[in-house]
Amino acid sequence: MTSHGTRPGGPEMGTGDFTELLRRNGTTVHVPMEGLRASALPTQTEATTVLSFPYKGGVLIAGDRRATAGNIIMYDRADKVIELDKDTIIAIAGSPAVAFEMARTLQTSFQYYRRSQLQTLSLAAKVRALGKLIKDNLPMTLQGVGAVVPILAARDPQHQPEPSLYFYDALGAQFLAVDFAVSGSGSPAARSILQWINRWSGQPTSTRDEKQAVQLALQLLDVAAESDSATGGVDRRSQVFPQVKLLSREGLRSVSVEDLREAFTALEAAQK
Repeated sequence: MTSHGTRPGGPEMGTGDFTELLRRNGTTVHVPMEGLRASALPTQTEATTVLSFPYKGGVLIAGDRRATAGNIIMYDRADKVIELDKDTIIAIAGSPAVAFEMARTLQTSFQYYRRSQLQTLSLAAKVRALGKLIKDNLPMTLQGVGAVVPILAARDPQHQPEPSLYFYDALGAQFLAVDFAVSGSGSPAARSILQWINRWSGQPTSTRDEKQAVQLALQLLDVAAESDSATGGVDRRSQVFPQVKLLSREGLRSVSVEDLREAFTALEAAQK
């Protein structure tokens, strides 16, 4: 039986790399190996930043609109806050390709269960379903591509009408958030501000009304954009505003662009 790992008197041939074989035999290679390795894996697209916190009427969940690939802005109108059903929202941070597929899978699963069982999936089951998808994505995460670290806001109209807020780690573990949840590259700045607000400001987020909560979300994402180039914040030139959705006992509602523009204009006017 002939061994294909080495050839007597010649170089090893077990790598399967033809360009490397040419280099070992002294043949000039015009395309450097470094260039081939760098181009083998394209720069992945990332989506950040998302945040959520309770306010007086329920839970607010928001995300900026920027998607980047390395130092390139791929898109400035990405939808990172996705409705899974009328009582469940997911905010994605990480790879949009993987996150969007997770969202579509959950949307289909929730709808199928509701139609086949004539009832909605329980809140605990929804939380675990997202955790399982993140865990199943572990091989991609360990390779450094396709990682997703989302935030989930949900409620059970029959058994738990008050919305709850959950955050996850990259391995799929889920945690119940009490004060707030943030994720993405711009989250450190938002986290610091929210910690100060809830501990020292005398007006924690849970005591703020809807208008104040929406204004705070715009401020947080705008501040995050100042320290993180991957966060879009509020684009004043193009009038691109973050996505903001509200989940309360009455249900799920999106804040319109007109309302966001009015809230941000009021904030800027107050600084003059």
